[in-house]
Amino acid sequence: MELTVGITGASGTIYAHKTLQLLAASGAVETINLIMSSTAATVAQVETGANLRDADLTKVNEWLGLSVDSKLVRLWRLDNLAAKPSSGSNKQAGMIIVPCSMGSLGAIASGAGTNLIHRAADVCLKEGRKLVLVPRETPYNAIHLENMLRLSRAGARILPASPGFYHRPKTIDELVEHFCNRILDQFDLPHSKKSEWTGDEVK
Repeated sequence: MELTVGITGASGTIYAHKTLQLLAASGAVETINLIMSSTAATVAQVETGANLRDADLTKVNEWLGLSVDSKLVRLWRLDNLAAKPSSGSNKQAGMIIVPCSMGSLGAIASGAGTNLIHRAADVCLKEGRKLVLVPRETPYNAIHLENMLRLSRAGARILPASPGFYHRPKTIDELVEHFCNRILDQFDLPHSKKSEWTGDEVK
């Protein structure tokens, strides 16, 4: 399976990091087309201390805990509108934008995108492929909600970064991993089932 992952400048770099690690560990993903906005690098530095500004593939692989010569991730520049994810003829399963800023969400909803993240998302919509958007904002104003509704009607899956607690997480990592597993569920990708709801706890 080939997937595109976009990381934008909303808070929540930890979700992007864990999602990419889980995709890599799934064994079902052969190629990850990774696109990062410049603001995403700023947020990553503030929230996690990761230095992704002007990142090359070696730095990204190190960030994800992959071998430095791993070919799993393919890094694309934000301004490269000739990249593979910008064309519908590039067969892939879909795209995840995690986290998704309200600016990116609005640009995609309007169809007036100006960068590769916007274009790749538009391609998924026009080709009928899965597009999963993970907004991390609160509260939502009416424009945010209308844009999300518009995208949902166009075929996107809106997955707000709203983690559950029924698995009784003891660490932030457990909380984040449970939510990121829900992202993988959108593509039927294998992952740990230890936090999956079974109903057994309720008698």
